[in-house]
Amino acid sequence: MREIVSGIQTWPWFSEPHGYDFNGHLVRDSGGNICVDPVEPSDADLDAIADEGVSRIVLTNRNHSRAANRIRAATGAKTIIHADDAEHAQSQDTEIDGALTVGARIGPFDVIAAAGKSPGEIALYWDERKILIVGDAVIGNPPGACAFLPERVMDDPARLRGSVRELLALDFDILLFGDGVAILEDAKARLQELVETFAE
Repeated sequence: MREIVSGIQTWPWFSEPHGYDFNGHLVRDSGGNICVDPVEPSDADLDAIADEGVSRIVLTNRNHSRAANRIRAATGAKTIIHADDAEHAQSQDTEIDGALTVGARIGPFDVIAAAGKSPGEIALYWDERKILIVGDAVIGNPPGACAFLPERVMDDPARLRGSVRELLALDFDILLFGDGVAILEDAKARLQELVETFAE
């Protein structure tokens, strides 16, 4: 694991089919540490995560269960996901303990709607630090840019474009991705560049 920004640790898992890293994030919070979209950790990373402690595992979408069960077993954390994506995650044998609600507060984050790739996709927004964490709504590939996954894996491409356009109402400089390379400055401008490619 490494610290990607102050108070947020990350660890990668390289996806051969995609050709880039998937990323897990561990956010230190005085109310209990939060693990976002945990990817498969090395034994050393799992030990480090367990030493840090995790209160809640937040899944941003139905396809990001990844190593949630392993982290949950190692830490005793509760796994939460939006209700609209819970059934699919559970069909993949993910143990779910509760539901996320858009507009709720999870530690330092506001839960933001980001539906379209799946109906229950969410993003996490840390207003005070201008940090946005996304799962599959947007990916960081190629490095330094924002992009979409292929339309064939989206439930509703038009809805996703609308959701991403609405993310521009947020004030953020840092964008941490579940898939791809984080953008650590001027991230909103990079997302704006993606939105400008949308057909009206």
